[in-house]
Amino acid sequence: MAVLAKIRQRSALLIGVIALALFAFIIQDLFTRGSFGQSSKDVGSIDGKDISFEDFRVKVSNVEKSGQGITSTEAANRVWDQEVSIALLSSQFDKLGLRVGEKHLLEVLKSDPNIGKNPMFLNAAGAFDVAKFKEYFKANPEAAQYISEKEKDAELNAKFQIYSTLVKAGLYTTASEGKLKYEMEANKVNFAYAAALYSSIKDSDVKISDSEIVDYMKKNEKKFKADATREIQYVLVEDKASKEDEAEIKAKITALLNGRVEYNAKTGKNDTLPGFRNATNIAEFVNSNSDVPYDSTYVPKNALPAIDADKLFSLPAGAIYGPYVFGRYYAISKSLGFKAGVNAKASHILIGYEGSQTPNQKEKRTKEEAKAKAEEILAQVQANPDSFMMLAFTSSDDSSAQQGGDLGYFGPNQMVKPFNDFVFNNGIGKVGLVETPFGFHIIKITDKQDGIRLATIAQKIEPSEATSDKVFTLATKFEMDAEKKDFNATAKELGLKIAPPVTAKAMDEAFGPLGNQRNIIRWAYDKETSVGDVKRFEIANIGHVIAQYKSENKSGLVSVTVARPYVESILKNKKKAEMLKAKMTGSTIEAVAKSAGVAVQQAADVTMDNPVLPGGVGQEPKVVGNAFALTANKISAPIEGNTGVYVVKNISTVKAAALANHAEYVAKVKAQSANDASRILPALKSNAKIEDNRLQFNY
Repeated sequence: MAVLAKIRQRSALLIGVIALALFAFIIQDLFTRGSFGQSSKDVGSIDGKDISFEDFRVKVSNVEKSGQGITSTEAANRVWDQEVSIALLSSQFDKLGLRVGEKHLLEVLKSDPNIGKNPMFLNAAGAFDVAKFKEYFKANPEAAQYISEKEKDAELNAKFQIYSTLVKAGLYTTASEGKLKYEMEANKVNFAYAAALYSSIKDSDVKISDSEIVDYMKKNEKKFKADATREIQYVLVEDKASKEDEAEIKAKITALLNGRVEYNAKTGKNDTLPGFRNATNIAEFVNSNSDVPYDSTYVPKNALPAIDADKLFSLPAGAIYGPYVFGRYYAISKSLGFKAGVNAKASHILIGYEGSQTPNQKEKRTKEEAKAKAEEILAQVQANPDSFMMLAFTSSDDSSAQQGGDLGYFGPNQMVKPFNDFVFNNGIGKVGLVETPFGFHIIKITDKQDGIRLATIAQKIEPSEATSDKVFTLATKFEMDAEKKDFNATAKELGLKIAPPVTAKAMDEAFGPLGNQRNIIRWAYDKETSVGDVKRFEIANIGHVIAQYKSENKSGLVSVTVARPYVESILKNKKKAEMLKAKMTGSTIEAVAKSAGVAVQQAADVTMDNPVLPGGVGQEPKVVGNAFALTANKISAPIEGNTGVYVVKNISTVKAAALANHAEYVAKVKAQSANDASRILPALKSNAKIEDNRLQFNY
């Protein structure tokens, strides 16, 4: 409280300091970003081609306004990725001299339903009419800008289609590859082997240093390539209710059960106010005393708090249950009665027709044809109720067809009236046919839920002002002490726990388990922030995060912390392999097995296409490959496999009969490489010189 008191005593001085700080910030901003500075006007460049900040800002703003519910950083990342892809691909288009004509552009534009299916551009036969399309934009100059932008996108799309076709055409599979595929599937080898498994040596007996992990990453740079990152360690001081706060809230809500006497200043007499048990206007009483408004609906058992659901659902009318904890609330509930069939579950098969509001109509039909088909399906279901799901899969025009027509649970009046009336006026198992504006529905009622109506007073479990003051004092003290002393030692001294560090890229938003905390990452990347700096951040509904910018990784490789879980086991197995090899001596397979303390095992009819060893060992392609390479009765040198060190002895190799034509296997290899064209863009990005200045513009 001493810290708070000092702050409150000096509020006037603080206001003056804040005003000066803001003025200094504005002046500095003018010099660093504005007309006095030399800051870049471009948000970045790709292979020397600049991306204008103003154009980028407009595109980001449009994505933000698109109604997709994404953050400004997500929008900036999406637009940036798009700009990089367009720049790289456009460069390839220019190198190849790709051009597209009007016909190609129109085909791409027509694929947009807003254009290709727009009634304004369709002829009497319902087909797209180029003349109508052109005439519309001649007669409406204000729409010309819209189509101009669409044409730009269509041109890129058309060029990409040509480019993609050229790339795919350049991918081919040779007859030799087909022959190799056949031999890998058909040739077989039989061999004996001695296996000294890595698991026979304890992991704790083998140590891997950070420098060894870095050396491994450098040798395999492409696998571990990454953007520069900054590591931020932090302490979370939660602003949550204390045990005393919880006890006070519980006592307060318990006191509402019974009436109380309160002095009335107007009458000069004591008034007896009703409690929850005997209140006559339940809705008013709940709304006056609860943080959650009164809800008059009947709810099924599965919608109640899981721990208390049985007791709440079985409450007799007028009975009270609680206090009990419901999420972040203390609650008391009073039963206002039970009702059968408050929710229903049904499946349907929808048959649409021309003129109905059917969303996914599979075929054209008149209303009469639709009714006849619906009646036919109804008869099939009535004759064989188990056929409903399959008929929904094959015949329904609704998206629920994929779930066998299942619509899940719904309440009264959530469906259109004829559908609603049929379901809520009939019992479980009833099948019938109704017509709605969407078409004809064959409906099967599959379940109903009973419900209870509860009046619930819920008061949020939150920290008191005194508790929040203590939390603020502790967080502020830690921030001030950690700026001058060791971060870890200070946390230990104050009884605070340091969370696992967060490794963040410049444009990340997610901050470990705390979710979107872009402001912390932006601070860590600010040019004014140095390694070792500490800052406190107040996080709504969570508490205070005291963060320290711990280190920067400029290597272009992922951090050791990120790489260790993957690399450590590989390097440990390398060291274990050397230890195991030293044991595996002898001139025969039996002698090698004895020296290693293992048994000789047999593998029969193993192929290179499926190099799996028996006994649950798994795939060992190096081992099987060595077995194929040996002549009969010869043994190999020790082989470092996936699961251990192996010595093999070839017993026999059985070669498959020669084929005159390997077309079937050529087709297999071709199918396996069908997605190779998708690797073009990542390859272009890895070889491009990309400069990203988004941080300069506060993204």
